[in-house]
Amino acid sequence: MAADRDRLERDGCLLVSAAVAGPALTRLADRFGAVKAGARVSTRDPALDEVLAALASIMESVLPGARSVRALWFDKTRQANWLVPWHQDRTIAVRERRDVPDYGPWSVKQGTCHAEPPFALLAAMLTVRLHIDACPADNAPLEVALGSHRTRVAADQAASFAQQFQREFCLAAAGDLWLYRTPVLHRSARAALPTRRRVLQLDYCAEALPGGLQWAD
Repeated sequence: MAADRDRLERDGCLLVSAAVAGPALTRLADRFGAVKAGARVSTRDPALDEVLAALASIMESVLPGARSVRALWFDKTRQANWLVPWHQDRTIAVRERRDVPDYGPWSVKQGTCHAEPPFALLAAMLTVRLHIDACPADNAPLEVALGSHRTRVAADQAASFAQQFQREFCLAAAGDLWLYRTPVLHRSARAALPTRRRVLQLDYCAEALPGGLQWAD
């Protein structure tokens, strides 16, 4: 895994093929099939136990001591075929708001408090996307700006900053896993030939939060 870790640090992303077997994907789809696209789901949900166990050794090899601190369910279909412009993921989910230096601005999403933490914390995190369905080039794969994870970028400069980097489309088969340094710049177009594209996204971190802040999960 040394070469994989090197690529993850260099490019900000890494593909792990066939990380989770088909039956586990089916069970996830059955459990979260009615969940609204982009909704947060609890990492303590028993339906995630099998997947978290399957990912444990992979995550320990790339981010020792990390645990999953947030889970989101995405379900892009012909009827829900959105686009997402270039951006960095910049917020974390916590149990309650506390006024801690360098944490903020604050927001509430789906009843959960979110804050923008110091960039050093984001840089220490990994975002993991498990593909329930195949994601070929015509079904809106993420496009990543390779190496863009080392710098905080203002939202209105994300698109121009991304053009400075080589870019890669993150194609995937069902069961594949993409690992990303959480601040890496990425975007997603509308699918050209939309079929179902379900993804379980997990944020991992090995760091404790300061000032009494606690991860939401």
